[in-house]
Amino acid sequence: MSTDPLQSLIQETCRHPPQTVERQRGLTQLYRLIVKSGKLWREYTPYYEEAWQQTWLYFCLNLCEATTAKDKYDPDRSRVTTWLNFYLKQRLKDRAIKAQHQKNQLVSASQAVDDDDTLKFLDTFEAPRDIPPILQATREWVETDPDGELQRIQVRGRKDVTCQVLIRRRLPPETSWEDLSTELDVPVSTLSNFYQKKCMPQLRKFGESEGYL
Repeated sequence: MSTDPLQSLIQETCRHPPQTVERQRGLTQLYRLIVKSGKLWREYTPYYEEAWQQTWLYFCLNLCEATTAKDKYDPDRSRVTTWLNFYLKQRLKDRAIKAQHQKNQLVSASQAVDDDDTLKFLDTFEAPRDIPPILQATREWVETDPDGELQRIQVRGRKDVTCQVLIRRRLPPETSWEDLSTELDVPVSTLSNFYQKKCMPQLRKFGESEGYL
């Protein structure tokens, strides 16, 4: 067995089937070790937190089995932190490109919209034919809203625009912010800022309670 604590824990975690207590416990321990290692790419951009959320979901779904990626993580090709950082940087790059593209479009149309409006949660995540357990569990949590918190958190003056509505629509296959803005008649900036500040903490709280984070 590898002397690298991360690799050893990965081997141990992947011995257990998905959705088992042992698998979730291993993923939680890996999360803590990876963050503690200080080797995770960090930059201070408005959309970093969302990119990391997307990266961690990718990690959970493709570490032991190739659920949404072509191949699962291969320890013979790279360290797990290198694998994660590559994906994280790609997501950050995608967001930066989309933000700039959107900005150019808006400027040409004489519309002033903040670059951050183009942020997308799980923007390259394709829903597989069989819904992964983590997505199924998240979807059930959003739909049932057991403590009513997601329905309680609303955009000011719009009782119909809640965290429950936005999280549901942003789960894969996601609805773009632009389409949601048109459908709900709420500016993209209002929706995306509300989502990041009010809904993301709820999503993180759920992930932590289930052992995904």
